Amino acid sequence: MNKTQLIDAIAGDAGISKAAAKSALESFLKNVGETLTKGDKISLVGFGSWSVSERAEREGRNPQTGKTIKIAAKKVVKFKAGADLDGSVNTPVKATAKKKK
Repeated sequence: MNKTQLIDAIAGDAGISKAAAKSALESFLKNVGETLTKGDKISLVGFGSWSVSERAEREGRNPQTGKTIKIAAKKVVKFKAGADLDGSVNTPVKATAKKKK
C-alpha cells in the first residue's frame, strides 16, 4: 500500500474527504518525525512503538574493492510491533484438506 492508497482507505473508513484524510496523515507523519528528532519515544498501545537508538561507528568492506572502510555512527529509527498488530499478522491460517482421488 502506498501513501495515496492509504489516504483513500482512511477517507473511506472515516467517512471524510480525501483532502481531510491527506491532511490528517501528513500531520501524523510530521508529528512522528518531530518527536523522534527530539529523541522522544512514541507508543500507540496495541499497534506499536517507535524509538531512536544510536548505532556505533563500525568497520565494513567496500564490496567492489574489498577494502576496509569506516561506517560512521548514526541514529536509527526502530519500530516494535504491539501485541494486537503482531497477533493480527500472525494469525494461523487454516489448512485446506486435500481431496483423495
